[in-house]
Amino acid sequence: MTYHEEKLLILTKTYPAPSKKLRETSCVAAINQDGQMRRLFPIPFRLLDGDQQFHRWEWINARVIKAKDDHRKESYKVDVDSIKRLQQVGTNHGWAERLQWIAPHFLPDFASLEDRRQASGETLGFIRPIKYRLTIEAADEQDWTDEEKAKLVQDGLFDESVVRNRVSLKKIPNNFYYEYECHLNVEKHFWKHKLTDWEVGALYWKCIKLYGQEWEKYFRQKLETDFLEKRELAFLMGTMHRFPDQWLIVGLVYPPRKAARQQAFQLPPGG
Repeated sequence: MTYHEEKLLILTKTYPAPSKKLRETSCVAAINQDGQMRRLFPIPFRLLDGDQQFHRWEWINARVIKAKDDHRKESYKVDVDSIKRLQQVGTNHGWAERLQWIAPHFLPDFASLEDRRQASGETLGFIRPIKYRLTIEAADEQDWTDEEKAKLVQDGLFDESVVRNRVSLKKIPNNFYYEYECHLNVEKHFWKHKLTDWEVGALYWKCIKLYGQEWEKYFRQKLETDFLEKRELAFLMGTMHRFPDQWLIVGLVYPPRKAARQQAFQLPPGG
């Protein structure tokens, strides 16, 4: 198998983690031009040249190859030097263009997602909670271990001056979860999954900077109150490499409430 070029719509990226080979890496979820889900790893995003640092909801071109050491069907390795940013997909017409790409990948609830994984091996998909609350728990380790710190300061493949001078990656001392319910025509089901979306991590550090010890109030305001009142929140779910039956919320999608009802979930106007 060889590298081939794909056009990819970037959906989300996870908060970086220390890496033995690349100093730090993120996992990126995307959809290719044929509507197929892709997991792109490892991406040393903060270490990429500025022109290659793509955004969410942006099309890129890149050379990819099926990952040899990751048997999940969506997992691909990327030639980071081949990344070329194209155009942004905006929010016009109630997110219509964005939603048309992700709508085919929605499932009714988490149980359906897991059933599909067992049947087809698919490990990325969207679900929509109807009720949810944010849970915050202290991490077992409040800072990186000595081994992880060594990885973050090692000489690596991207060691130019701009990289050496980059602010060191900070560990988030908390874990964030959504406890949620999905709607079925049978009994109600409740689940709890961890959030690893980079945007959530960035929001945490922003709230710490702006509000200090009151950070949690404003953090919850965004991830609970604002979403419940204004948005149709959906979870982009993905499994873990080492534990393929364990799922994470790797990204959040939050179109305007009315647009989401009418377009992503195919409900009639006013429904």
